Amino acid sequence: MHYRRFGRTQFQSSEIGYGMWGLAGWTGTDETEVNKALDRAVELGCNFFDTAWGYGRGKSEQVLGALVKKHSGKQLFVATKIPPKNFKWPSRPEYRFEDCFPADHIIEYTEKSLRNLGTDCIDLQQFHVWEDAWADRDEWKEAFAKLKRDGKVRHFGISINRWEPQNALNTLRTGQIDAVQVIYNIFDQAPEDELFPLCRELDVAVIARVPFDEGTLTGTLTKDTVFPAGDWRATYFVPENLNASVDHADALKPLVPKGMSMPEMALRFILCNDGVHTIIPGMRSVRHVEANIATSDGKKLSETLRRELKNHRWDREPTAWSQ
Repeated sequence: MHYRRFGRTQFQSSEIGYGMWGLAGWTGTDETEVNKALDRAVELGCNFFDTAWGYGRGKSEQVLGALVKKHSGKQLFVATKIPPKNFKWPSRPEYRFEDCFPADHIIEYTEKSLRNLGTDCIDLQQFHVWEDAWADRDEWKEAFAKLKRDGKVRHFGISINRWEPQNALNTLRTGQIDAVQVIYNIFDQAPEDELFPLCRELDVAVIARVPFDEGTLTGTLTKDTVFPAGDWRATYFVPENLNASVDHADALKPLVPKGMSMPEMALRFILCNDGVHTIIPGMRSVRHVEANIATSDGKKLSETLRRELKNHRWDREPTAWSQ
């Protein structure tokens, strides 16, 4: 495993982190296998774990807390998220700040996360959704100051809404934010335009989420793929999205180098960008952990392939189903 300096926090983060959404909203999750996968990730050098109260109403946080306790001899970085008070994902421009992140709500859910995690201090507490129009509100800044003063949170961040990488720029300029989490992959390259340059200027850490475009970039989806009722992907991969996603993935398949899988190519594309500090794929099996972490070996894609992949940028606008 290779490590990168996590912005101004100075933490040395594993290039491949662990996204823990898979414990909620996805079918086919075997908790025994997930726990084995988590242990294996730690064994292989993964030290960045991202969860949220919203993942199973604290269940994922509890699993992470148990993992940290089990591996108390290792320094594991714990990142979680505050749900919006209206419990609507993502936020929308018409939502009022008071209905999403009033100060008492920020503090209340930080306390809940602390209990779930079984810790006295959270390494990175993030807003689970955000609107840049809220940048100048004093309430969230005052809540941050109190939580830091009380020793309950070390750093603060934002998880940026899907396909809206520009929707946090003014907030970053307040100097209050230490890390941003954003969708970035072969298709979603828009963060390179404005967000990444500003993060470099301000020394803000970047967490790349959804590296496989919710599964499209694994190359395993077809236009006949059906997800079970209750699986979040059933509401995301509506025909309009599934058909287009499969077409875009199929266009990439001829570019996959011999001996390399499409998921490996997807991760290595992201690792070519030094502005990304950690990637958080969801990993629910030991096999996925081992395959994903193996990409953190310092080997880059060829410049020719990287340029070809840049041509597969796919700019999309948020819709009712994009969540």
